[in-house]
Amino acid sequence: MNPVKATDSGAEPRPEGWRVWWVAARPRTLPVAVGPVAVGTAVAAGEGEARALPALAALAGALLLQIASNLANDLFDFEKGADADDRIGPARAAQSGWLSPTEMRWGIGFVLALAVGVGLYLVSVAGWVLVAVGVFSIVAALAYTGGPWPFGYKGWGDPAVFLFFGFVAVMGTYFVQAGHLGFDAALASVPVGALATAILVVNNVRDIESDRRAGKRTLAVRLGRRAGVAEYAGLFVLAYGSLPAFIFVSGRSAWVLLPWLTLPRALSLYRTLRDEVSGPVLNRTLAATAQLGFFFCLLLSAGWWAGWV
Repeated sequence: MNPVKATDSGAEPRPEGWRVWWVAARPRTLPVAVGPVAVGTAVAAGEGEARALPALAALAGALLLQIASNLANDLFDFEKGADADDRIGPARAAQSGWLSPTEMRWGIGFVLALAVGVGLYLVSVAGWVLVAVGVFSIVAALAYTGGPWPFGYKGWGDPAVFLFFGFVAVMGTYFVQAGHLGFDAALASVPVGALATAILVVNNVRDIESDRRAGKRTLAVRLGRRAGVAEYAGLFVLAYGSLPAFIFVSGRSAWVLLPWLTLPRALSLYRTLRDEVSGPVLNRTLAATAQLGFFFCLLLSAGWWAGWV
């Protein structure tokens, strides 16, 4: 069976059935939600605090919030005109006419309802302080491109991604298992947040022209392409350069340097972003940056664990 069918206009094939929602969820971005949970769990495991069910619930919550954010961005970017016919990124469900705005809103509500259900379990495990974290995370997922002050349109997307996919995700995962905050979890969140932000930088560098026309004032739009590429390089320097701190500050073993195995790939991606302007090439660079962050987190988790066994 062909998984796609032509739309009435013939301009873009529409995935059949549930596949349209899978495409709208942007599965290639989901590793960015998995990596922080792996790292937070590894830190908890290193202290003998790992707990399977809270870890799995943290993973489910992270994935659901990422999907809700992706659907919301799809809808709100379309409504604000940021996703016009000349966009060079992968097809979006609202802009392509695959899903109506009403369907998108129902989808966002359904995914957030599932996230709230997971959150209630985590509250029962780790306490009411998680209510504030959950509410803050949901508001951020919607307010990135929606609401009266979409902060993604104001140049605040980069620090927000660093905060939520770094500190909040890693330390939140650690907290629901250990029951307290820890310095090591905070330290481990730095490279994780840096690489998550690098994904957004590729997206923003790719979309500079369309974002500028739509009034979306990302850092790449405000400062220019060269500054965006420099930010990308700086985030890599922060991610890879922070690893020795785990040895000298937290007393971890040299196993935490395992993510350095991915450094050649990071250098290759930097050169691609620096030199290429082609939309398809940058789409692949975006996906590859997400994969890099995922494998970096897996290696960091493995290295953290290996230092304790």
